[in-house]
Amino acid sequence: MIDRILINGRIRTLDPAHPHASALALSGERILAVGDDSLRDLAGPRTIVDNLGGRFVLPGLTDAHLHFGWLAASLQHVDLYEVPTKEEALRRVAARLETAAPGAWIRGRGWVQDLWPDRAFPTAADLDAIAPANPVYLEAKSGHAAWANSAALRLAGVTAATPDPAGGSLLRDADGAPTGVLLEDPAMNLVAGLIPEPAPETLAGWMEEAQALAWACGLTGFHDFDGPNCLAALQILRERGRLGLRAVKNVNDDWIEALYRAGIRWGFGDDWIRIGGQKIFADGALGPRTAAMIAPYEGEPDNRGIVVTEKEDMAERVLKASALGLPSTIHAIGDRAVHDVLDVYAMARQQEAAQGIPRSARRHRIEHVQIIHPDDRARLAELDLIASMQPIHATSDYPMVDRYWGARGEWAYNFRLQQAQGVVLAFGSDAPVEPVDPRKGIHAAVTRRRADGSPGPEGWRPEGGLTLTETLIAFTQGPAYAAGMEDRLGRLAPGYLADLIVLEHDWYAAPPDIILETAVPGTMVGGVWRQRTF
Repeated sequence: MIDRILINGRIRTLDPAHPHASALALSGERILAVGDDSLRDLAGPRTIVDNLGGRFVLPGLTDAHLHFGWLAASLQHVDLYEVPTKEEALRRVAARLETAAPGAWIRGRGWVQDLWPDRAFPTAADLDAIAPANPVYLEAKSGHAAWANSAALRLAGVTAATPDPAGGSLLRDADGAPTGVLLEDPAMNLVAGLIPEPAPETLAGWMEEAQALAWACGLTGFHDFDGPNCLAALQILRERGRLGLRAVKNVNDDWIEALYRAGIRWGFGDDWIRIGGQKIFADGALGPRTAAMIAPYEGEPDNRGIVVTEKEDMAERVLKASALGLPSTIHAIGDRAVHDVLDVYAMARQQEAAQGIPRSARRHRIEHVQIIHPDDRARLAELDLIASMQPIHATSDYPMVDRYWGARGEWAYNFRLQQAQGVVLAFGSDAPVEPVDPRKGIHAAVTRRRADGSPGPEGWRPEGGLTLTETLIAFTQGPAYAAGMEDRLGRLAPGYLADLIVLEHDWYAAPPDIILETAVPGTMVGGVWRQRTF
């Protein structure tokens, strides 16, 4: 039975066997046929025929790395995304305090001290001047640093006598007293651990707003890296009949042992919610200069970043997960972190070969791969690893790359380097670190420029960029492969899930800056229009 036929479209299927079409016939949540407008002749008395009006159509886009619960919650918090000055951040916090209950936590995120005139980290004293009583906790854009006021530090019992936790650091003044900036999760959690987590029912409600935002910019699925509270909320959303995005849920420290005890393996679930891999942090991030580097940061001879998980610990965890049916997905930004992760995965591949496990059964990933040492440039391909990268980081971060990594920037955010070797690329946004909008990431990968055109017509280190088709594959087929869903997601072909987006502009028929200006009047997931304005 044909339930719906889409006609009069300019369809790029990303299927080499049939790359162009003008019509699709759908049965239930799957594509039955791909062809021209003669498919209309297949319509029965109950078939819905949608005229696409000549619009451009692509397979639905999947964000291979975001934090959906964090994104949903951040929409409720103070928006500090790339505010140009510390004073503007303080003004926004003060505005939120006007309606806050006495003693209530004030949360916000998105500040980047490197964008401020003096590039200096803020302090608790800055916040104390406007928030002497309410505890305030503000995450940096990177998610690897936080800014807290004295009320929050007092609640956490953080004083000059508090030691730096393993894998984290407290910034301190000349007398050793904490300044209010906490680096990396072990330190950040000293304060964040006190903030009540929203109930899954509450988070599910917030997710509806985040989901609508995702549909509006062309997403039909995502791979999530939050904790078990996010999985619970996603299930509640589905139970309510409100889930309209396909979710791959990766597993972090909070609940990996629970999965082992239950015997749950990679791919458990269905086409809407399924289990991905084990998530580990190898290091920090470039923004707070905590990414683990082989050589020091430029101008900071004593700073090589922070190793969050030592190689030996990482290896033990990866080998255990592999033996129990889970691949691993490891955050690694600095070249030392990437090197250590590659060494760990080499051990895993040896163990898997000895156990007769094919490489395709353990689709290990490195998240971010922001800079790689030239000696390691071929190792992702050699080990059949997935490069889960976020092209928007290249255009956001390039001034910091030039400033803190210098000439090593040749090996930073180099998508071409991996793609040319046949490495599977799975692109995402790292939202809410960056905006969830995949159009921004596609534009960044193709042009290597910001929306305002900087750093110039050729873009930043253009040799690292990709073609439009290569980029679209990294936002469709790459994530599908990483999830073990490449036989039903990532292209518009018979038997595949009817996940697609309708765009007002044909990206192949105009200069690439049109990508940022293109509206998404239609998003379909599973044969159902989740949003439609045409």
